Amino acid sequence: MTQPESLPQLLNGRRAAVDATLPAVGFVAGWLAAGQSIWAGAGVAVVCAIAISVWRLRRGEKPRAVLIGLLGVCVAALIALRTGRAEDFFLIQLLSNAASALAWAVSIVIRWPLLGLIVGAVLGQRARWRRDPALLRSYGLASWVWVLQYVVRLAVFLPLYAAGQVVALGVARVALTWPLVAACLAVSWWVIRRTLPADHPGLRHPRTPGRPTEVTPDARNDATPDQRTEVVPDGQ
Repeated sequence: MTQPESLPQLLNGRRAAVDATLPAVGFVAGWLAAGQSIWAGAGVAVVCAIAISVWRLRRGEKPRAVLIGLLGVCVAALIALRTGRAEDFFLIQLLSNAASALAWAVSIVIRWPLLGLIVGAVLGQRARWRRDPALLRSYGLASWVWVLQYVVRLAVFLPLYAAGQVVALGVARVALTWPLVAACLAVSWWVIRRTLPADHPGLRHPRTPGRPTEVTPDARNDATPDQRTEVVPDGQ
């Protein structure tokens, strides 16, 4: 491939992934500090989520994305308060990871791999990449890396949730968010580079058999910060 951009550059999810862990850390910290009080943990988690939301809005983030993250934390806190089980604060995360694993797997089977949809949206290609058999195949293979990511999370979270290990769930939440996202981006990019033909023009230039490579105006430049998106593979 000829262009320098990579998935880690295009799908810059580090800040969002770090932000997603802070409410969970706040919940565990408040829960421990107040003698395992779910009310205290929920209060700290919501305060953290509100602070993150305000900071993101002041930086010009899209209000819809910010409010979805805040809503997720509030619902998680309400579930824990309703059931009286601190580990239920992480229930939404478990469900979102299971749903994500299923959605990514189905998207590959029906030949609309979600990785292609995400990258195509970032690059303004819509579905043009699907007319390139090489890109379609590479996106499909690389999307299995994302399925594996969610399966790894479930394999770690489910036993901890079943055992009621609140602190361990909080630690796992941190360890399996940004580090796992970074690894997933790196490995899926490696898969794409290994599976695309050596003469392929790259992600920005879908190549349709029998037609010249389509080069859009934005394809002449490297990805700018405004073209990038943030990827958080599971809900807050």
